[in-house]
Amino acid sequence: MKFRFAHNNINVLDLEKSLNFYKAALGLTEVRRRVHEKGDFILVFLGDGVTNHTLELTWLKDRTEAYNLGENEFHLAFAVDDFEAAYEYHKQMGCICFENKEMGIYFISDPDNYWLEIIPSK
Repeated sequence: MKFRFAHNNINVLDLEKSLNFYKAALGLTEVRRRVHEKGDFILVFLGDGVTNHTLELTWLKDRTEAYNLGENEFHLAFAVDDFEAAYEYHKQMGCICFENKEMGIYFISDPDNYWLEIIPSK
C-alpha cells in the first residue's frame, strides 16, 4: 500500500476574488470544477502546471462570515525559482504578511487570510 498527496483544501468566501488572487500571486490556474446540482457549493481545483498536486477552493452558498483560522499556524508552501523577483512582486501586491529574513522566507496572505509560505527553490 502506497499513499501519495492528491490535494489540499481551503474554504473561501468570495470564489472569484480568490481565483483572481491565486492566479495573480502564484500563477495557479483552474484544472477542474465541480458545481453542486442545487448550487449549494462549488469546488475549484487549481494547479501549478508543473506538479500533479492541486489546491481545492471550496465555496459554500450559505456561508457569510469569515472562517475562523485559529492562530493561523497551518500554511501551504510554494517554492519559486526567482525568490527576489517574487518578493518584489508580492510586495507591490501588498500581500506580504510576515517575513523571516533569517530563514530566507516570507508569507503572503490570501483574501480569506490564509497564509502561504514562499521559499526559494533549492
